[in-house]
Amino acid sequence: MVYKWQITIPQLSGSQPRSAYIYLPDGWSKKSGQRYPVLYMFDGHNLFFEEDATYGKSWGLQEYMEKSRTQMIIAAVECSHDPDNGRLSEYSPYTFDNPQYGHVVGRGQTTMEWLINVFKPEIDRRFPTLPDRRHTFIAGSSMGGLMSLYAVTKYNHVFSRAAALSPSLWVAPRKLHWLLRNAPLDRGTVVYMDCGSKELGGNSQRIALYNRTAELLASRKIALTSRIVPGGTHNEASWQKQIPFFMNTLLYETDDRR
Repeated sequence: MVYKWQITIPQLSGSQPRSAYIYLPDGWSKKSGQRYPVLYMFDGHNLFFEEDATYGKSWGLQEYMEKSRTQMIIAAVECSHDPDNGRLSEYSPYTFDNPQYGHVVGRGQTTMEWLINVFKPEIDRRFPTLPDRRHTFIAGSSMGGLMSLYAVTKYNHVFSRAAALSPSLWVAPRKLHWLLRNAPLDRGTVVYMDCGSKELGGNSQRIALYNRTAELLASRKIALTSRIVPGGTHNEASWQKQIPFFMNTLLYETDDRR
């Protein structure tokens, strides 16, 4: 079951409303006493409903969760659609300059502070979550994938596991790599990261950047699952096909997959 409601994020977009989504496992009930791990995701509008998705194609997450009977809550929020690089700004941990997008002010830290200090407490209050670090995960694709890598390292005391699909590693890679080398990490950190073979396209710089990022994650003794997806592309249809892979990684040996 997916619930959808309207929220505002004053720190990012003032009084402009946007949609929030939560998936709850079939048969959930506050009265049952059962509690669930929580996966926070970016680009919530693209996850569940075709009519909400930016390009008319969602990840079909509700269908997967119901068919697989995965016992997990998914909480997600719509991104900014401000044409002046709204999504890039909210989903970038770092300010950067790019020939295509110009000067982009990174507000990813503000996004994460809101998610951790406002959104997560609301989810924990309203729904039967397991709020501890061990059962709190984060995931996203593209810029959301970059944010997931940032979140699981910068805010490792909150998130124990992350899935970064096709992460936008081209955004300030030196700053990201500094974080990956130096952020304090607790035990039990797990990361799933992938990239489509068609995205890499034989580009030596892209391949080197992906490999270097994977090496840094592994060097920190993070339990890393890294995949080059055969024929994978940079879109929702391709990311939908990766759901079983990253879900299995997020829930591996947590005793929460039934």
